[in-house]
Amino acid sequence: MAQKPKTLQELRALSKPLRNINIESQEKLNKLDRLAFFITKKVGSPGFFLIIFLWTIFWIGWNILAPDTLRFDPYPAFVLWLFISNMIQILLMPLIMVGQNLQGRHAEFRAEADFEVNTKAELEIETILLHLERQNELILKILNHLENEKGSKNVQ
Repeated sequence: MAQKPKTLQELRALSKPLRNINIESQEKLNKLDRLAFFITKKVGSPGFFLIIFLWTIFWIGWNILAPDTLRFDPYPAFVLWLFISNMIQILLMPLIMVGQNLQGRHAEFRAEADFEVNTKAELEIETILLHLERQNELILKILNHLENEKGSKNVQ
């Protein structure tokens, strides 16, 4: 015998309310996390890379090619700019990693929410299939009953 499908009320009782992981994740961030997330988002952009790259090229090029009187950081002093850029990298790297960790945590929350939705959908689909199987059985019984009645009327 086929398994009895769950009723709509039983499905509603089993289901949890859907969560918006994006909002939940944002609410859990403290100010430092928000700052790291903001910096990661901005520093990890092609625009930021382009600005730093062009500024470095300009700085080094100006201090090598410009007339001596216009150089603001003549050779070998522009090595200071390389030192500063390395310091920027050293300071930004941990912030970027923190931001990536936050993004990874957010992705895990989204995956968990997706799993919950998929589990709920699977249960609902299973219930629908059980209802369809039950309807097929009932339709077959009705058809058999109609055929039997038709056959018994033809005999008379």
